[in-house]
Amino acid sequence: MSAEFDLRHHGDAEVRGADAELTDLAVNVRADTPPDWLKARIAASLDGLAAYPDGRAARAAVAARHGVPVGRVLLAAGAAEAFVLLARALPARRPVVVHPQFTEPEAALRDAGHRVERVVLDERHGFRLDPAAVPDDADLVVIGNPTNPTSVLHPADVLAGLARPGRTLVVDEAFMDAVPDESESLAARTEVPGLVVLRSLTKTWGLAGLRIGYVLADEETIGALERVQPLWPVSTPALVAAEACCAGPALAEAARAAERTAADRAHLAARLAEFPEVRVCGPAAGPFLLIQVPGAAALRTRLRELGFAVRRGDTFPGLGPDWLRLAVRDRPTTDRLVIALGKALAEHRR
Repeated sequence: MSAEFDLRHHGDAEVRGADAELTDLAVNVRADTPPDWLKARIAASLDGLAAYPDGRAARAAVAARHGVPVGRVLLAAGAAEAFVLLARALPARRPVVVHPQFTEPEAALRDAGHRVERVVLDERHGFRLDPAAVPDDADLVVIGNPTNPTSVLHPADVLAGLARPGRTLVVDEAFMDAVPDESESLAARTEVPGLVVLRSLTKTWGLAGLRIGYVLADEETIGALERVQPLWPVSTPALVAAEACCAGPALAEAARAAERTAADRAHLAARLAEFPEVRVCGPAAGPFLLIQVPGAAALRTRLRELGFAVRRGDTFPGLGPDWLRLAVRDRPTTDRLVIALGKALAEHRR
């Protein structure tokens, strides 16, 4: 069932091996990051590399940041590692992945020998979740919020309503800190049975190369994940970064960045609306937009020639060859993109 989609294709492939420098709209990492203060904290940690990593302070910082007990936190080498741990640790009989979404959860489940079912959301309904589409006997359900690549933010209560006895509900909140006020987050909802929330620090803080994220779940699930996790899975610099990014000043900075991203996303959507061929999926809540445009593959190639890398959409189950994902950047970058896009579309019309 996975053969028709390249589940291992990610945005970094769009910029790798470029002959010339590209403006990167394919990777959803915030531009101009990590900030100098965070780089300084990480650099200072290098003096402690002779010692084995000690995650206690970072784990406590994550717990305090979300107001949950320390026993409900597991640190991981990015959210992607957490998907692998879940696939290996949970004995799911009927796992379901809600698409379109980040493809790594399904890939990890398949690699672990699971037979994965897909619930594909309807573009005609704006890729909004229909809870009735999830099979009642699914004992593992995976969904993103806000969802990559659709940028849809599902209501927290709708997602919580998927929980039931005997089911693990995995909500990927890798982009939730890019949403103003983190509205619709389930991270602190300890009363929802079987809930597992995944968070990433790589997107907002520009730490994709450092690999740091975490899992929030009940202590039994955390224990099961720990048992399949390698020893010392998170490096000392990554632990220092996690602790720093959960501190008050960092949270305030992230909140300001989320507000700027929302404004920049609105600007991007408005500029894209100037082209009748382009349909923007919305309302959007993440630091990226999903667009539908005829001839997207050729358009992506031409934009690359004009200096812009964008993410193809046809590797996501539920999407086809006419979809592209664009990371939100500042207004001058968007305006330069629009000039290139206008040129590429004009050529395509001829």
